[in-house]
Amino acid sequence: MTPPTPQVLIIGAGPAGLMAAEVLSGAGVAVDVFDAMPSVGRKFLLAGKGGLNLTHSEPLPAFIGRYGAQTDTVANWLGDFGPDATREWAAGLGVETFVGTSGRVFPAEMKAAPLLRAWLQRLRHPSAGGAPVRFHMRHRWVGWQAEKTMNSVAASASPSSAGGLFCFESPVGEVNVQPRVAVLALGGASWPRLGSDGTWMPWLQQMGADVAPLQPANCGFDAAGRAGDGWTPFFSERFAGQPLKNVSITFTNHAGQRFERRGEFVLTATGVEGSLIYAASAALRDEIARAGSATFTLNLLPGRTAADVHAAVAHPRGSRSLSSQLKSRLGLAPVHTALLHELLRVEQLKDAAALAQAIQALPITLRAPRPVAEAISTAGGVRLSALTEDLELRTAPGLFCAGEMLDWEAPTGGYLLTACLASGVRAARGVLRRLEHG
Repeated sequence: MTPPTPQVLIIGAGPAGLMAAEVLSGAGVAVDVFDAMPSVGRKFLLAGKGGLNLTHSEPLPAFIGRYGAQTDTVANWLGDFGPDATREWAAGLGVETFVGTSGRVFPAEMKAAPLLRAWLQRLRHPSAGGAPVRFHMRHRWVGWQAEKTMNSVAASASPSSAGGLFCFESPVGEVNVQPRVAVLALGGASWPRLGSDGTWMPWLQQMGADVAPLQPANCGFDAAGRAGDGWTPFFSERFAGQPLKNVSITFTNHAGQRFERRGEFVLTATGVEGSLIYAASAALRDEIARAGSATFTLNLLPGRTAADVHAAVAHPRGSRSLSSQLKSRLGLAPVHTALLHELLRVEQLKDAAALAQAIQALPITLRAPRPVAEAISTAGGVRLSALTEDLELRTAPGLFCAGEMLDWEAPTGGYLLTACLASGVRAARGVLRRLEHG
């Protein structure tokens, strides 16, 4: 069965695509959303499985500052739809939110599924004056075609300004669609089994778009270990998955930019991952790309003074093991002691001053970020300079881009989702201006 001819085609049923659809639907514009997956919002649902982090409650200037090199551009999107608007939008769907102890904002039920169900209900059955959004699942975009085929549908007899004829693989065979305007919200390449695999990159490059290579963001890293070849098998097998809580890390890059934060992260079979690592991941990744490695220092006891730690380490321990000494006098767990053994030389472990210093400034060298497919999100994508302020491709009028496929990044904590939603709003408003002015 051939889908109806869309006035506006949206490819990608994640947060950015759905938000663009909502804005357009509310304006009475007919929208068709195509996606390769069997159902919408697959990554959105998985990300919210342990508690959907919608946005963050910190003051807007601090919030905007989380977007690194793209702060100015993302700030413009957030002017359309920021953290307060995100909470109001959720409330409009009947989803109450609350601020957690970390300042992060969550739905009262914590889960993503109730919000997504309410959202889809509103998209399919909008209020008076709105146009119902039509969904076409299991339709995988495979690029553009120059000519229409038997299953084609065209918005008009003239070539589309949105890039041409969109070709999809579907359960009923090849489907070709020629919309008046299109929005691409195809994601990056993290968690590709959920639909975003980066296959779109060469097609946009063929359209003349400037596309930066995709890189892992909010990712884990492989550690170099003491000998430069990673964790020892013993340490990896025994302590992979163990958390390091209430610690702090400090990292200074080659330009003297310093990162210091307290929190927690997890030891993995090959290195490190978790919220504290994700917060520093962009700086660590870029330093590895520049120098081949990056070293941060770990403070296992950020709440203790150096003198206090030294006194505890130097205290005679008699027949007790080092592990027992560190546990009884400093509260260090076996995983802490094991990490010290893993990274320090024997003479350092025996020297009270060296050991005390290492407990509060243990160097951990990283040799590579984990692959893009394992990352929470990606950096890279369509460069913002290739787009107008409306997120319309300069080389392809009528073709808009939104969400994670754009070249920006942000830490976890609600910043990613809020900016994805905001980019969908910005692109949709650009579409409305394009439709109005032709």
